[in-house]
Amino acid sequence: MSESRPVAPPNHTISRERWRLPVNLANILTGLRILLIPVFLVFLLQFEIVPYSVDIAVAIFIVAAITDTLDGYFARSRGAVTVLGQILDPVADKLLISAALIALVSLDRIPAWIAMLIIAREFSVSGLRLVAAASRIVIPASPLGKIKTLSQVVAVAALLLPGFGFILGRPLSWYLIYLAALLTVISGADYFARARVLLKSPQ
Repeated sequence: MSESRPVAPPNHTISRERWRLPVNLANILTGLRILLIPVFLVFLLQFEIVPYSVDIAVAIFIVAAITDTLDGYFARSRGAVTVLGQILDPVADKLLISAALIALVSLDRIPAWIAMLIIAREFSVSGLRLVAAASRIVIPASPLGKIKTLSQVVAVAALLLPGFGFILGRPLSWYLIYLAALLTVISGADYFARARVLLKSPQ
């Protein structure tokens, strides 16, 4: 009868290392942006109860938008670019903009179709990112995508601030949101074109 061999205990160290998330300043800022979204919505939608709530909401929105620039800067300058960060950063942007647009529709500041157009583009791009990630392909944000995000942030901030300015009898925010919608569609088409090339290229 052969002697039984002792079974080695499971290597929990390897298991923990496999599932450990890369924590760095850039990813912390991205996470902070996501956490600020419900705070922003609470102040924005409580304008009838809380004094200066809209001003506070705008300040929170701007701070959250600034973290988008900071997390990218710290990730590149410190050599801390991670796959998690490349995926989570645009998701945080989309959540922030989508929440703001839905709130603006509820406040009758923008037509619902504009919000639906922008949000549909953002979700379709997020879905494409997941498809690419399944093939171990990360498609980074393009300069055009960054311009699109900036235009959305400026448009939302203008819509949140009453009396932001007028051009030819229309509020400046009206021009800004339509410009943001146009850039959103163009950048979405560009993203799908780049993704098609990357997904077809040999790995």
